[in-house]
Amino acid sequence: MSQRKPMPFMSWLARYRREMAVVLAYVGLLALAVVIAPSFFSPANWRDLVVNNAPVLIIAVGMTLVILIAEIDISVGSQFAVLSLMSAWLAKAGMPMVLWMPCVLALGAVLGGVNGFLVSRLRMPSIIVTLATLAIWRSASQWTTQGAWVQDLPGNFQWFGLGQRVAEIVIVLIALFLLLAFAWGLRNLRAGRAVYAVGSDAEAARLVAIAPGTVVFSVFVLMGVLTGVAAVLNSARFSAVPGNAGVGLELKVIAAVVVGGTAISGGRGTLFGTLVGVALLGTIGSVLTFAGINPFWEKAIQGAIILSAAVSDAALGRLNRHVRFNLLRAAAARH
Repeated sequence: MSQRKPMPFMSWLARYRREMAVVLAYVGLLALAVVIAPSFFSPANWRDLVVNNAPVLIIAVGMTLVILIAEIDISVGSQFAVLSLMSAWLAKAGMPMVLWMPCVLALGAVLGGVNGFLVSRLRMPSIIVTLATLAIWRSASQWTTQGAWVQDLPGNFQWFGLGQRVAEIVIVLIALFLLLAFAWGLRNLRAGRAVYAVGSDAEAARLVAIAPGTVVFSVFVLMGVLTGVAAVLNSARFSAVPGNAGVGLELKVIAAVVVGGTAISGGRGTLFGTLVGVALLGTIGSVLTFAGINPFWEKAIQGAIILSAAVSDAALGRLNRHVRFNLLRAAAARH
C-alpha cells in the first residue's frame, strides 16, 4: 500500500495561503501591541484571553461546518442565550450535573434541527430561516427573564465545582479536543468529505451517492449541539447568567471563520484557519481595550472583515471561472 507523499513546501504554502496570511496578520497585531499596549502581554490577560475565547472557538467550529456547506447561521447568539439560561435554570432547580448537561445539549440539537429542517427539507434560504429564529429565540429569552439575570446558582455550578484554575484548563482542553476531532473528521471521514462535496457542488455530490439534504440537516444539528457545549462551559464561569447572553456573538464567530479562510461560497476552508481567526478577532478587542481605544470599533472591524472576505471570494470566483474558460477555449482550439 502506497503511503501519502509529503506535500512540497511551496504547494503547501499555496494551498494554505489564506491561513498563512492570517497568521502574519496576527503576528503584526502582536507587534503593534508591543508598541501601543505593552501591558497587554501580562500572564493574567493571556489566561483570560484564552479562556474567554474557548467557547467562541467551539461555536466557530460549528459555524465552519455550516459555511463549508454554503449556508449560514446567524441565530447562534440567540441559541447561546437560550441554552445558557437553560443551564442555569436546571442547575438552580437542583438537577445533577450529569443530567442537566445532556438536557442542554439535547435542546441545542433541537434548536439546530429546527434550522436544519427548514433549510434542508423545505428548501428555505438559511439567511432567512436563521434571521427568523434569531428573533424568536432572543425574544423568548427576554420574555422569560424580563431582562433579569438568573442568580443564586448552586456552588457546584460555578466552575463545575472544580475550582477556577482547574476548570479553566478543562474548558480550554475541551475546546481544543473538539477542534482537533472535527479537523481530523473533515479530513479522514467520509462524512467530513461529504461536507466539502455538498458545499462545492450539491448536485455533483448527489451523483456520487451523497444526500445533500441529510448533510445540511446534520450540520445544523451539530451547530446547535456545539453551541450548547459552549453555553455550558461559558455559563459555569460565572455566579449569575444574564438574560441577554450572546448578543453580537454571531458576528464575531462568522468574522473569525471567514477571516480564517473559509469561503463564504462554501466548499473551501480549514479549522486551522478558524483557530487563527478566533485568535485574531479575540486579540483585536483586547488590544483596543489596553490601548485605550473605544471598544465599539471592534464591531466595525468585524463587519469590515466579513465584507472584505465576501469581496475576495467573489473576485476569486470570477478569476477561477475566467481561467477555466481560457483553458477550455485553448483545448478546443487545439482540436
